[in-house]
Amino acid sequence: ITSGVAALVAALVIGPRKRHTEEKPHNIVFFLFGAATLWFGWFGFNGGSALASGSLTALVILNTHVAGAAGGLAWLMIEWSIRKRPTLVGTATGAIAGLVAITPAAGFVTVPAALVIGFVGAPVAYFSIKCIKARLKYDDTLDAFGVHGMAGIWGAIATGLFATTSVNEAGNNGLLYGNAEQLLHQL
Repeated sequence: ITSGVAALVAALVIGPRKRHTEEKPHNIVFFLFGAATLWFGWFGFNGGSALASGSLTALVILNTHVAGAAGGLAWLMIEWSIRKRPTLVGTATGAIAGLVAITPAAGFVTVPAALVIGFVGAPVAYFSIKCIKARLKYDDTLDAFGVHGMAGIWGAIATGLFATTSVNEAGNNGLLYGNAEQLLHQL
């Protein structure tokens, strides 16, 4: 969330480029390699957060992978329905949105909840880019606000919905497990 909001503030303060054209990756192979490397690194980022190895860490890594895959699939489906053709760049961007969305919740939710969080994270990012960016007309080349900021906000809120002490006793139950107060804290 912090990196996404910082990117938005920087884009608004600095202003748009003088010669602004449609952003397309210079090299799609490098873009996909970067996205795959980022996905792989996310396992260490989320899985290493507990500073220990065990069944919870394995679940965190599984949740991270499931949410990333669900985000990529959701973005692919959105592009297919709206643009009539999915793209590899879009699918990779959706996967990153899913990874961002699961990050706050990875150690506190079940695998089906991770699937939902990642699957919803991609449309949140997609429509943030297509609607908010278009409306405010800011120049965010990497779409950091849409992908990291908005998907991160969704992930933080989703933690308050889906968290359960059956996954992690150190956490709290979320709204779906009878604790509306946790959702308020996340909001």
